[in-house]
Amino acid sequence: MADEVSAGARLTSSVLDDDALLAAVAGGDQSAFAQLMSRHAGRAYSLAFRILGRRGDAEDVVQDAFLQVWTRAAQWQAGRAKFSTWLYRVIVNRCLDLKRRPTTTDITAIEEPADPSGDALQDMERAQRNAALAAAVAKLPERQRAAIALTYTTGLRNAAAAAVMEMSVKAFEGLLVRAKRTLRDQLAATDGEPL
Repeated sequence: MADEVSAGARLTSSVLDDDALLAAVAGGDQSAFAQLMSRHAGRAYSLAFRILGRRGDAEDVVQDAFLQVWTRAAQWQAGRAKFSTWLYRVIVNRCLDLKRRPTTTDITAIEEPADPSGDALQDMERAQRNAALAAAVAKLPERQRAAIALTYTTGLRNAAAAAVMEMSVKAFEGLLVRAKRTLRDQLAATDGEPL
């Protein structure tokens, strides 16, 4: 009987919205926490990686953010903001804090080798374009890089991305325009072809 109840609780958690899942997490429900992670960890990691450019650091940031979700779920106020907006704000702030910290050279900072599975000409060209774009994004000022990541990595609309960055929509849109212009200029200078 207890197994049927726990199986029923797991089944219903798969259709719950984020606020309901957070309420369950506040009660110690590990399956609700796993559901939140499966919904949001991929985009959270992509956002962190776009801002930081290092896999290990991005993984650490996401782990820290979800640790905050687990420990602070009882403080969540449903309806005040979307969970994803709050999570992306935590990710962006943590990334910016990490970028400001002095770096050290140690073995954990070494990047993992890329997967060499693609060998076709199109894969190589795509990889070169992606590398040029990643290098251009890495040269952007921190806030412009965060605006690009929020818009293109997480798919947030400008209003939600502006809320994450704690600025007006108009200021965010101006920041995004400057970032795109800078990227276009950098990419045009490197291979002569504007985006």
